[in-house]
Amino acid sequence: MNRGAAVKNFEADSGRCADGGAVHRAYISIGSNIGDRAANCERAILALDSASGVRVAARSRLFLSEPVGYADQRWFVNAVVKVETTFSPFALLGVLQGLERDAGRKRSGIRFGPRTLDLDIVIFDDMIIDSDGLEIPHPRMHERRFVLGPLCDIDPRVVHPVLKKTARQLYDALSEDEQKILVREQ
Repeated sequence: MNRGAAVKNFEADSGRCADGGAVHRAYISIGSNIGDRAANCERAILALDSASGVRVAARSRLFLSEPVGYADQRWFVNAVVKVETTFSPFALLGVLQGLERDAGRKRSGIRFGPRTLDLDIVIFDDMIIDSDGLEIPHPRMHERRFVLGPLCDIDPRVVHPVLKKTARQLYDALSEDEQKILVREQ
């Protein structure tokens, strides 16, 4: 997980997989508001870094975030990780959904409701994907302080491929009255 860590089955510095395939850069948001929220996020980061074909290259601090959309619930613990991966966006989504299931995530039917673990691909290279099962960049990332704050923590200059603005520009454009976030004391 350290920046200098050995990469499993690919060499990120070369931009190529050991077998000649491309290495992709993705940013994944992580959130939890059920159980030990911080531990759920930390376990997800470790599990992601342990997955074959994925390396966590950077991670944000943990943030406490006010819920959005469905307010009658506990505040979330959120983070963002930058990963290098040999997977396609759809294959990476499958890995993330498997980690959510392994963490006990149950889809309650309440949109934006409580969850043990929520993992979303917010950016994948400079790809734009709009399919039934996957939208990249994440369609609401530019409105979410709980995504942009942690993203700025690790890479404020990453550019939204549709809006052509940096994470810092998007974060700074949010109203001060919108969703509260706090850096969580470690």
